[in-house]
Amino acid sequence: MTKSKFTIISDDTKLIETMKMIEKSYHKIAFIINNQQELVGTVTDGDIRRALLRENSLQVPIHDVMNRNPIVGNEHQTEVVYQEVLKKYKIQYLPILNEDNEIVEIVQVDKIEKNIFSNKVVLMVGGLGSRLRPLTNHFPKPMLKIGNKPILQIIIEGFKNNGFINFVLCVNYKKEIIQSYFQDGKAFGVHIEYIEENKRLGTAGALSLIKEKLDEPFFVMNGDLLTQVDFSKLLEFHSETNSIGTMCVREYEYQIPFGVIDTSEHKLISIQEKPLKREYVNAGIYMLDPQALMHIPYDTFYDMPELFNQLIQQGLNASVFPIHEYWMDIGQLADYEQANKDYERVSSDE
Repeated sequence: MTKSKFTIISDDTKLIETMKMIEKSYHKIAFIINNQQELVGTVTDGDIRRALLRENSLQVPIHDVMNRNPIVGNEHQTEVVYQEVLKKYKIQYLPILNEDNEIVEIVQVDKIEKNIFSNKVVLMVGGLGSRLRPLTNHFPKPMLKIGNKPILQIIIEGFKNNGFINFVLCVNYKKEIIQSYFQDGKAFGVHIEYIEENKRLGTAGALSLIKEKLDEPFFVMNGDLLTQVDFSKLLEFHSETNSIGTMCVREYEYQIPFGVIDTSEHKLISIQEKPLKREYVNAGIYMLDPQALMHIPYDTFYDMPELFNQLIQQGLNASVFPIHEYWMDIGQLADYEQANKDYERVSSDE
């Protein structure tokens, strides 16, 4: 495979610019070169998310964020050797270098078709949608339309486009509308099962009703979210961090409308006028290992934050996956109106 199809950038490119290029690229990786055209590193989706968690400025050069020791091949090796290296290190792309450490080509692992994953996707779609009344008086919130499709259909198609086709829908309010529309999922090219909640169980309680024994990580997502996250990257991140639970988080900005005072005992140290604060907040998308189910009480109201707090208190490895892609929580009428505007803009861009 030639190198012309890949993203190759200089090591002084800003992090924000690299993020945009990787998001638009098919391969989701950038190869970093210096002024002498030598390969000095690589940057993947995971590298960028870890940089965001370290609170790196978006203006830092990618040289400060990149993986400085990428796996490489040399131009005198054979294709068979390249494929062995790719499989040994479980990587998708291998830069091939000449004697001057310049990229002559980039080899991709042999693939016949797009990956299809067996991991389950559990969608919480049983809520009342009280804040969206009167729209939800006769329809469950996940069935409200964005453009010409229900929110839930857009979510399912997003997972399907990333290779995930096995769904469990946790239903309650107006469940017959959801079940009648999606049935077993065959018409949408997926497989759908249902968990029927007879009472409110929160954002995690319904997981205790899963009858099938799960043996691999699974997704849990609120059924009122729109996002362009690549869910295969979330699975990859979850596996790399060896976590029992991974929570997707989103940066939230807010401005304190007063001057904030810093003191030391009675002394005034500084005054910061109306500072802008940034915090990570729960984005309502999770990845759990099956053993996490052991910590959820059976058929009892239980929320995801409670589960993660319990995992943390027991010293188990819980991680966060920062989202920098489009994300919208359709909780109120203004959010619903904005989501429709966003959908029109994205559709016209395509």
